[in-house]
Amino acid sequence: MSKRNNIIYWIATLWASLGLTATGIVQVFGKNAEQAHVANLGYPHYFITLLGIWKFLGVIALLVPKFPLVKEWAYAGVFFVMTGALYSHLVVGDPFSEIYPCVLLLVLILISWYFRPASRKLIPLTQKNQSYEPQSRRVPQ
Repeated sequence: MSKRNNIIYWIATLWASLGLTATGIVQVFGKNAEQAHVANLGYPHYFITLLGIWKFLGVIALLVPKFPLVKEWAYAGVFFVMTGALYSHLVVGDPFSEIYPCVLLLVLILISWYFRPASRKLIPLTQKNQSYEPQSRRVPQ
């Protein structure tokens, strides 16, 4: 089961990272094409560059080992960006072909988050405190 979960995690994470990187590149460097698209959604043109930069930073956070707190923030950030994109497309009445990419990235990031290995999860404070016992409190046996 663990090997299967690990495979699911890496497929979803790599596919989501590829999608986030590709859309981030378009948002940062392909400004003319994206500005009209973003204007249709009602956002200012400079906002698209910021979204692209956030996507790059999120991909780095997801792929770099360790730093579980940063990973949790990256998952949350991608979730907020994709749900915001989904809502924006729905409000302006875009066709499904415009909505599909953000839905796909949203599903992939949720799968990645759900199947992430224990080494990439935050350890709750309650678990940390249970395994920690200061030297001064140990009872000799």
